[in-house]
Amino acid sequence: MKAKLLFTHTLTPLYPGTGQGSGVIDLPIAREIATNIPYLPGSSLKGVLRDECKDEALCKTLFGPETKNISDSNSQAGVLQFTDQRLLLLPVRSLSGTFAWVTAPYVLRRFKRTLTHLNIKDAPSGIPQPAKDEAHTALGSGLPLTIGQNKQAILEDLDFTAVTDQHLVTDWAEWMGKCLFPEDKKGEGWRKTFSEKLCVLHDDRFSFLLETATEVIPRNVLDENKTSQNLWYEEALPAESILEGLVIAQAIGKSDNSDTALTEMIKLTNGLIQLGGHATIGRGFCRLIPA
Repeated sequence: MKAKLLFTHTLTPLYPGTGQGSGVIDLPIAREIATNIPYLPGSSLKGVLRDECKDEALCKTLFGPETKNISDSNSQAGVLQFTDQRLLLLPVRSLSGTFAWVTAPYVLRRFKRTLTHLNIKDAPSGIPQPAKDEAHTALGSGLPLTIGQNKQAILEDLDFTAVTDQHLVTDWAEWMGKCLFPEDKKGEGWRKTFSEKLCVLHDDRFSFLLETATEVIPRNVLDENKTSQNLWYEEALPAESILEGLVIAQAIGKSDNSDTALTEMIKLTNGLIQLGGHATIGRGFCRLIPA
């Protein structure tokens, strides 16, 4: 068994829907039941990449037969398996620097566990631990404002004391920047922007933002007289959200073609990919970044 880390970077709002909701939001996004962290189901990613594969024989090898074609003689599993893409960084409005890429110790700790299983050893070993009223921002961050004698980071409606000399955050910013923006070889473009916007909040504050900082979009159906017939609200992960997950290649039968399968999967991730629902109104356009 071999595995590859895969990031999803949303370029437009992403709607990984769960169907009808019971609260104020009629169509909420998918969330983990215990942590409330948003995620994109692995089945959504698998289905989209299957559609990107135009070679019928290769498609069957990578993803298995389509459901409608499964039979006793045509039931071999595909080589590739996809975990859910879990939210790693949430873009949040900032009074300075436009927005921040926000995460939390629990999210980083869980991500680090995944990296350990993949035997990725160059990632930072420590996890920043901000106090409840502090925001640990990357060194040289563009987020803090100097107010009186203090540096503050103001995210949405929350005020934090900014700690900008937190080297663990800087280490994570540098490492993740290389993974997310490999095309920026000199580190003067998106990597620099990323390092200026990374911010680590206390788990409790992050949980609050998971509830309040997603995008809620009103939708409406009008009749011929332009009168509202059906007003509803949809939730979406905002543009610039970053998720992470695994693509696992499992040898099928006697031949081990897992390396080839992962290589072919990487080819399928090139270019713009649409994930989740509402493609016709521009939702869910993403870039996929194997690491």
